[in-house]
Amino acid sequence: MAALRRQTGGVVTETRLETQALSRDFGALRAVQKIDFKLDAGARHALIGPNGAGKTTFVNLLTGVLTPTQGRVLLGGRDITAKAQAERVKLGIARTFQINRLFRGLSVLENVCIAVAERVGAAASMFYPAGRRTDVIAESMHLLETLRLEDQARHRVSELPYGRQRLVELAIAIGLKPGVLLLDEPAAGVPSAESHIILDALERLPEHIAVLIIEHDMDVVFRFARRVTVMVSGAIFAEGTPKEIEANPEVRAVYLGQAGHG
Repeated sequence: MAALRRQTGGVVTETRLETQALSRDFGALRAVQKIDFKLDAGARHALIGPNGAGKTTFVNLLTGVLTPTQGRVLLGGRDITAKAQAERVKLGIARTFQINRLFRGLSVLENVCIAVAERVGAAASMFYPAGRRTDVIAESMHLLETLRLEDQARHRVSELPYGRQRLVELAIAIGLKPGVLLLDEPAAGVPSAESHIILDALERLPEHIAVLIIEHDMDVVFRFARRVTVMVSGAIFAEGTPKEIEANPEVRAVYLGQAGHG
């Protein structure tokens, strides 16, 4: 995927995803207010904020689930504001959801094969068990090996613990070969004893992918993110490194102090 290059302090940075004055109204309610945001190549960025801050609405605008009331979404410098959700996936934006959307009756391998086959245009040959495309199967197995799921490849998704199901969803997203990966609470519903599995997987993501994670669990945020954006009442309230955000008294007052890990 193409990227828009800019120079900051002598360092050339590639902007993968950008919003300009992005806004969304629901009747009289302005859920997202004129957000200017940049996500660079290789970013490990977290989006946090209290419930109702507009985080999911913002991500829905990025992925094309919603259309903005005003403003623009740029991918690699290209205006994609009018592009539909499916087209944005083809252009390199992948997303996982707070509640996974897997085919629970199919095997882990079959779930991943479906995504890979769709990307390479081989979906028509995947009606048979595991498909006829050995290249699709090989790539899917490699993804499962990367996330240490190869031993569960033939298991039905419904047989897996929830933490492992979240990893399958992550494998599917990576299988789309995105330039931008949006993760909506990847640790949601995962028992605390298994949360390290998710964190370990996030740390093994390909370095070139720009990752934006929405997460309430501050342990996950501060371990994963290099930059953090705080949303409050539909607007960007603060942005900085995890240490800067944690030390910001205004952020603590409106979010960290009152919301803790919720």
